[in-house]
Amino acid sequence: MKYTARIDIPSESFCLEDTTVSIEKEGITFGNRSIDYSVFSLLRPINHAVFITLMDGTEVKVSMLGFSFDGFWEEIIQCFGDRTEAALFIEEEKLMDCEGEYDIPGNSILPRSAGRGRIRLYTDAVCILPQDSHAVRIPLCYAESITLEGYLIQITMRTGEVYTVGRMGYDTQPFHERCVKQMEKTKKQRAAHIAELRPEGLFTEKGLFRTAEETSYWLAAYSEKCCAVELFTGESAATYLYKFEDRQLFQFRLEEAMEAVGSHREVIYLPEEEIKEKPLYVMAVHRSEAVRFLRSCSDGRIIHTASHGEKLREYLGV
Repeated sequence: MKYTARIDIPSESFCLEDTTVSIEKEGITFGNRSIDYSVFSLLRPINHAVFITLMDGTEVKVSMLGFSFDGFWEEIIQCFGDRTEAALFIEEEKLMDCEGEYDIPGNSILPRSAGRGRIRLYTDAVCILPQDSHAVRIPLCYAESITLEGYLIQITMRTGEVYTVGRMGYDTQPFHERCVKQMEKTKKQRAAHIAELRPEGLFTEKGLFRTAEETSYWLAAYSEKCCAVELFTGESAATYLYKFEDRQLFQFRLEEAMEAVGSHREVIYLPEEEIKEKPLYVMAVHRSEAVRFLRSCSDGRIIHTASHGEKLREYLGV
């Protein structure tokens, strides 16, 4: 949608009066400029103005919106959240969409984050969408427990990490009940599908991507310090290679990363300069711990040609 507003960028001595600001699926535009959501760091509403802090520290102030302020704020938060979902490769059905409090533990890139934002429940995950770039998708298949204490829901993962959401008003208890139901359903479905998979040849480990995609799966083959992963998605064209130091830790994280990233392989092997040309991948690298993990230990690919088997055995040293 389009709005009439004033745009100020103090660090650039930039100002546009009564200009048209358009909120689009991939970012905002005004004048002859556009800003992709991939470079958004923080959104704040202050005194009927919206302050957009970018990754490089630049601050963009959108003001003089008049009676359109509420609509502008709601739409930019919605579009920013939807684009973030795409960067987290969320494709499953949305069951609930609430506003509430959240507490996200820190990771290798981002510190702990807490505040209010959108909390969404999908068939296989909970997604927290803050007003900053610290969004997270929480896979229910790897949750150990989901408990409700007062007005807060604690999601404890098998790694020991604890995510807290809640204070959603009348939605809090229904959210908790449906969350538990989806966790149990997802785990049951996933276990049944994985039990039917049969590793073959050099491949000894198995796993699913997303739970609903029962015909898409992966197999892994290991040597002392490296791993080869074969994807079965109907479009398998390469075997993906990874290196590691601690096999047990790597295997644990590989399972979670495969579930998070799914068959979206390009974001793993593209070099940094090409990632920068794809805004959605820039968001994925920044927001997804799974993407960063797989990129950090990626060791190339073996394309499916007549010499594929020979190259695979050579890589694994068998």
